[in-house]
Amino acid sequence: MFEIEYEFREDDLIHFNEVQFTRNEDIQSNIRKNRWIVPAVMALIGGFYYFYYGDKNSAAYILVIATLWGWLSPKVMMLDLRRQILANYTYKEKNAMFGTYTLTIDPEQAQYLLEKSPSGKHKMLWSDLVRVEYSKHYVYIYISLATALVIPRETVKSGDLDAFAKQAEQMIERAA
Repeated sequence: MFEIEYEFREDDLIHFNEVQFTRNEDIQSNIRKNRWIVPAVMALIGGFYYFYYGDKNSAAYILVIATLWGWLSPKVMMLDLRRQILANYTYKEKNAMFGTYTLTIDPEQAQYLLEKSPSGKHKMLWSDLVRVEYSKHYVYIYISLATALVIPRETVKSGDLDAFAKQAEQMIERAA
């Protein structure tokens, strides 16, 4: 029997959503447009001030603002994203989401991944799970294309996370 126990925190939820945000091509395209088009228009305005009015100071201020916009706008968007993520959940939902999780792969009930979380006990069919992904600090067991069990490596209290993830991956492949 494979079992792991870990702590799921606000930072882990924010991290997962940021990863999903950075993988979305439409959103990234909009960020690139915002990052380059707005400063380019501002640079044209700065050039107009410089060449038409001969106002070097105004042109310099506009170019500095354009540069800061291009550099800081993605960072500001990510900070806003973090705020929006946490605002989407009520206090009660957060209490049911954050805390200690226990995941179990039981050979006797090989058709389910058993989850014990602050919201209760749940059984997930292996055939309903999508895939397992690995990163440096996390393991993700995807329940759907946009939803996953996020397992932070640093908060694993008991069990071997890598062995558990490999076994989960094999179970998902078998059920597919």
